[in-house]
Amino acid sequence: MVRVTKPWRVTRLRGDGSTRVRADILAGEEPLEVRLGGRPFNVTMRTPGHDFELVAGFLVSEGVVVDREQIRSMDYRAGIAAGGERDYNVVDVRLAEDVPLPDTYIERHVYTSSSCGVCGTASIETVRKTSQYAVSQDPLTVPLGVLLGLPDALRAEQSVFERTGGVHAAGLFVDGELVCLREDVGRHNAVDKVVGWALLEGRVPLTGTVLQVSGRASFELVQKAAMAGIPVLSAVSAPSALAVELGEELGLTVIGFNRGEMLNVYTRHDRVSGAGEERETGA
Repeated sequence: MVRVTKPWRVTRLRGDGSTRVRADILAGEEPLEVRLGGRPFNVTMRTPGHDFELVAGFLVSEGVVVDREQIRSMDYRAGIAAGGERDYNVVDVRLAEDVPLPDTYIERHVYTSSSCGVCGTASIETVRKTSQYAVSQDPLTVPLGVLLGLPDALRAEQSVFERTGGVHAAGLFVDGELVCLREDVGRHNAVDKVVGWALLEGRVPLTGTVLQVSGRASFELVQKAAMAGIPVLSAVSAPSALAVELGEELGLTVIGFNRGEMLNVYTRHDRVSGAGEERETGA
């Protein structure tokens, strides 16, 4: 049985030597195998829940699909678990007949940890994906005050984090309003769940949107945003150098250290309105 959370008894130790046994709630983490036409494609460690969105978003990130009509069906594998019940850790995807299988379909390693969204790729060349959407052309501008309010808006809706303190979150915002939030032990999974929701809702490409994430901005998250047509990625922590370089190349706005009072804009500063005149300071 898969669970979003799991209760566990823990022993709490204090510096004064006192102990206390209490109940704790842990974030669920289980493997999810993705199959294309019945054949293994990828295994990722994830927090159960919104699995079809996770799979759909992953397929967008991999460049396999760009439209919901390209996914003919998704379902959990049947008849494998005890008693012939569905196996909720295996999702089988049937693509439309005109959708080619990815080039790395045979070669792809089939394990991705919850901390890495590109670890399962078979070669360096397959890490980099090409988006069909020119995010550099997106005319979106976002007031500084709106951007600064996104972390608090995200945190207020993180129900699984509130119970466990152990998951990442990704939220999609339109005109400062949260339209979708997903949580997962893997930050890349949280983003894939948001993108998958958008694909299944027929909202991709996600022009005019901001993706706010609870952790750092990595190369993979910038790439996932670009693959979905998201022009602005904002993170509460630091971006990596490669993430910033990719954002610069693609014309995607990368924001880091957004913690409600100030933020750093690393690329495409023109998308942030309401800021004062730039002043050069020391490194």
